[in-house]
Amino acid sequence: MIRILVLLVGLCVLPARAEEVVAGMSQNRIAITANFDGSEILIFGAVKRETPIPSADPLGVIITVAGPSREITVRRKAKRFGIWVNVDSVEVDEAPSFYAVATSAPMNQILADIEDLRYKVSIPRAIRSVGAPMNVKDAVSFTDALIRIRIANNLYQMLEGQVELSQETLFDTSIILPANLTEGEYQARIFLTRSGRVVDEYRTRIGVHKVGLEQWIYALAHEQPLIYGLMSLFIAIAAGWGASAVFRYFRA
Repeated sequence: MIRILVLLVGLCVLPARAEEVVAGMSQNRIAITANFDGSEILIFGAVKRETPIPSADPLGVIITVAGPSREITVRRKAKRFGIWVNVDSVEVDEAPSFYAVATSAPMNQILADIEDLRYKVSIPRAIRSVGAPMNVKDAVSFTDALIRIRIANNLYQMLEGQVELSQETLFDTSIILPANLTEGEYQARIFLTRSGRVVDEYRTRIGVHKVGLEQWIYALAHEQPLIYGLMSLFIAIAAGWGASAVFRYFRA
């Protein structure tokens, strides 16, 4: 009992963090409809302080938005006897379906490598690939290829200098979410850094879900695959018959 009281007293007298994030977003729920062509999220906030702004080291702000992580197999093709075939593959344990990093300054100036390793902020650190087959000597190149492909599809974004920071107190940025989003819970993180070290972290979630006809078709395909298959077959037959009827009408 005495130990518990001592611990509680010690916690009460601990100093508050010098700088804390107070943040918000323009929206925390995104609906994927039949005509969904992407969305934009504005992330903004302020730095709460109990003491004057430190003058020695400039403040850095890093904002990340990550989609649901999935296991993925990355394959390498090669030409054998005139045909392109899969020759090697590597299992990536976890890779976010979407990942954006926005910073107030170049990443290497505001975040130390050890902190990147700890918080998994940069795009390569956000991908988890533990092992690879013994016959694959350049397993890292598979992860690099995955990053290149997803950057080309706008699914991975490195937005250095895109966070507007005013008077080391107010900040904001916008993240463009592409049309080819994966449904699920997305996580937004905001980091405050000084001298490359993280001094505070804030987390919140964004829900991305299909609604309306898109949701109904998705649920039917996954929960009632037989009915979905029969309905697709009926639609295909009806479309073919309709096209044939129109063709005969115009030829008559």
